[in-house]
Amino acid sequence: MNDDIDFNFRPSSYFRPRRLEQYLLSQVKGGVLKRKLQTLFEEGRHSEVKALVGSKGISENDRKALEAFHPMFMGGNYLPDTEHSEVEIARIQIKSTTYDVASVFAKFDKGVIRYRVVDEYDGETLAGKTKKITKIPLTLGKLADFFLAAWPLMDVLEMNFRGDLKASLDFFLAESDFYPDFDRLCRIRVSQHFTGCSTDVKRDTPKSTGQPSKTSDSELVQMLTDYMEKKATELQAKRKHLHEMFSPLLSKKPPSDSKP
Repeated sequence: MNDDIDFNFRPSSYFRPRRLEQYLLSQVKGGVLKRKLQTLFEEGRHSEVKALVGSKGISENDRKALEAFHPMFMGGNYLPDTEHSEVEIARIQIKSTTYDVASVFAKFDKGVIRYRVVDEYDGETLAGKTKKITKIPLTLGKLADFFLAAWPLMDVLEMNFRGDLKASLDFFLAESDFYPDFDRLCRIRVSQHFTGCSTDVKRDTPKSTGQPSKTSDSELVQMLTDYMEKKATELQAKRKHLHEMFSPLLSKKPPSDSKP
């Protein structure tokens, strides 16, 4: 299962220049929205993404509108902001009612890389060491060790599913722009953990993991698609209104210069 995963894989840098779409997506905290926007970019629908996402991410009004559709759009929105020159290198999202997210941030500072694991609850769901310093980027294996020790994914899964491996694997998604096999490695770790664990639920499981969402993936995707279509319609109406307002002015010929 894991023969083709390079646990020693190490990205050359976390701080390389990024394309515009990568930068825009990095400014979006919400996990569900981020994945939908990524799909739109891959389909070449760049204008729709730029209409929704500004240089500082999604607007406050749009964020609230999405959250009003379904609480799953809250997932990721309450992570702390990245500091100057800090980037998110990995995240794990669970399918609780609010689709909670935990992330690893990295920042180059005075010749070293400083890491911190963050959650959406001011650190209340974190359990182990949440900060780390290295001189070069972490290997895939070391990243997983650090992240899963700081944010106890295994405890979250045990609390919700009592050792049900299939349900546990469906309950989370691990993502990283720098480690292509991060999700696969997390699934291996979960499978290894549940193979030998009992069905007893740990009493000290973090309190803020929520319950599994009863809304299907297809329903969630449809909600977001409807919202994106609504935004596109509003944008088109605004453009038409502006055109009607200014077209008479633009159609007028400028006065000719009359020199004596």
